Amino acid sequence: MTAVKVREKLLALAEELELQGLLARTPPSEQALASTTPFACDVMPFEQWLQFIFLPKMHFMLDNAIPLPSAMSIAPMAEHVWADKLGYKNIILLLTELDTLVGAVS
Repeated sequence: MTAVKVREKLLALAEELELQGLLARTPPSEQALASTTPFACDVMPFEQWLQFIFLPKMHFMLDNAIPLPSAMSIAPMAEHVWADKLGYKNIILLLTELDTLVGAVS
């Protein structure tokens, strides 16, 4: 089932973020977490958005059988933010795969 593959990619993404030293020890403020700006880019770095907003929301949706978005384009933002970070190519690859998988699930 594709939802299982999505979950596997989410777990791999979390592992890769940790491997790259991108996981924050403390969460952003409640105000920051409530940001309505795309990727909360007005209040937190992209990697924090992935850690504290994207990953929990995706797991919540999978856990509760909530339909995933019909389309997702997160990899382009990662490519933009980390254009000069060659070490983050695995994160970008995982996000590209997630973008594709989510379109297949919905």
